[in-house]
Amino acid sequence: MVLKAIWGLLIILSVSSSWVGTTQIVKITYKNFYCPFFMTWFSTNWNIMFFPVYYSGHLATAQEKQSPMKKFRECSRIFGEDGLTLKLFLKRTAPFSILWTLTNYLYLLALKKLTATDVSALFCCNKAFVFLLSWIVLKDRFMGVRIVAAIMAITGIVMMAYADNFHADSIIGVAFAVGSASTSALYKVLFKMFLGSANFGEAAHFVSTLGFFNLIFISFTPVILYFTKVEHWSSFAALPWGCLCGMAGLWLAFNILVNVGVVLTYPILISIGTVLSVPGNAAVDLLKQEVIFNVVRLAATIIICIGFLLMLLPEEWDEITLRFINSLKEKKSEEHVDDVTDPSVHLRGRSRANGTVSIPLA
Repeated sequence: MVLKAIWGLLIILSVSSSWVGTTQIVKITYKNFYCPFFMTWFSTNWNIMFFPVYYSGHLATAQEKQSPMKKFRECSRIFGEDGLTLKLFLKRTAPFSILWTLTNYLYLLALKKLTATDVSALFCCNKAFVFLLSWIVLKDRFMGVRIVAAIMAITGIVMMAYADNFHADSIIGVAFAVGSASTSALYKVLFKMFLGSANFGEAAHFVSTLGFFNLIFISFTPVILYFTKVEHWSSFAALPWGCLCGMAGLWLAFNILVNVGVVLTYPILISIGTVLSVPGNAAVDLLKQEVIFNVVRLAATIIICIGFLLMLLPEEWDEITLRFINSLKEKKSEEHVDDVTDPSVHLRGRSRANGTVSIPLA
């Protein structure tokens, strides 16, 4: 448990740092280069490296080492007993690849309109959307506290738009950020519906497969955007390769850390690491003097974060709370009995010493 807690602390710091770093590098890149779809496509291609990173970890830690192909076939069971076939590659990977691209693309669009703090706070609403979709589609257990959290998330969204007096850019930016959170939630619910739960190896295989699909089938989109002058740049030498590689590397690190964290520590800590990116981005934005926190914006951010944390409560949270309260009451009553009996014994001892027996009122 101590080792898990130590790993958890390291994972929390790493997850929040990688997400803050990704968001801030995007903001820096936008100063000289604004091609959000190309940036999304470029960073998604780096997902191909997820499985090689996982296999390197397998070689370093496993006692019984397997060949790359054997490990690849073993992890491809996430697609079914027959493994990864061409039909399943197109059928299962296509919708998830589109949702992945939409989530990241909308997130990058939102960062052009809003501050990093606002976007990261709004993206935390995806937990509320996951609950609502799971309740409707997967028939998950109804929980009143999560409905309250969902209402808090929606309240925070409205307040975030109101913070800039419903300015056009602000409303569009909020819409992009909420859209990104929604597609992220849909991705997670559909993954659970069609593929179930996945271990670290299967998750690495699946994310790498998404990277291959992105490289093969979505590459035509940035080409079309380039020649239609929607996303255009003078030459490849003029591209900010340092920022692009930094963004893609941190994004890949974030995805790896999220999956590694589930294996090494408690899953709830991964979610805490994600929500900590909000104060992390706020600190960086304040240092860069890019955000002015008025009362409404600060209240909206806090409400969304509280709603996110309420979503992390386990399903049996009410039973756990009642058991904890009852145990405290029992402990208090035991201490009270001890306090009552100790003076009695003391009084009885003194009375016998004086040759009389006194029975205390207690």
